[in-house]
Amino acid sequence: MAVQQNLPAAACVYKGFGFEGRLAVVTGGARGLGRAIADALQAAGAEVHAFDWDVAGAENVPFQVHKVDVSNSESVNAAVAALPRPPELLVNNAGITRDKRIVNMSDADWQAVIGVNLTGAFNLIRAAAPGMSAAGYGRIVNIASINGIRGKFGQANYTAAKAGLIGLTKTAARELGAKGVTVNAVAPGMILTDMTQALDEQFRQKALDETVLKALPAANDLANAVMFFLSDAAKFVTGQVMKVDSGQYI
Repeated sequence: MAVQQNLPAAACVYKGFGFEGRLAVVTGGARGLGRAIADALQAAGAEVHAFDWDVAGAENVPFQVHKVDVSNSESVNAAVAALPRPPELLVNNAGITRDKRIVNMSDADWQAVIGVNLTGAFNLIRAAAPGMSAAGYGRIVNIASINGIRGKFGQANYTAAKAGLIGLTKTAARELGAKGVTVNAVAPGMILTDMTQALDEQFRQKALDETVLKALPAANDLANAVMFFLSDAAKFVTGQVMKVDSGQYI
């Protein structure tokens, strides 16, 4: 299997985006894809605050990590209010899975995934939007999934949440555009992270077989797309969904 290696942030082009003086919030930013995005923003000069439920092992990261339950609006509102100033950049990346077939899925499995993956993004957008609107500037990027577009066997809760996130992206883009706030989504396929590397080889191979580029993206490849949407290079792009999937979807 072809594997693209993650590059150190300093070896990437993130500084060209120029986020000096911007305050960024990345949910699920303590590890995995969120960590790659947070690292990229940090390298590009942003003041980064990661909101994460599991903060174990995050003591030595080069940005601030806050223990936040994104599915709980009170937790989110308190965390946003405690920031030194309102965020200008928001990446809704926090997500969980509880995979089962529909007939075997419990209420708890359904509600947990919807709560984190969809309600969590809603809570953050609602909390951050007033500050962005008052400033006349904001960039919001939601991490969706190609499975929210095509569906996925055994992931009714996850795909429903990600499909809802795409709808939320477009609605928020319409509502906030007049205030100078853009809202976009990135829809990854399988990304090579520690979590996906730990999966049985057959699952990675199936995803690889679906691609047309015959290589699976790494976390930095997703971060590149997020950084574009957050940057002024995309200041006239809103309500869009960019797939980062090596052609899995097509």
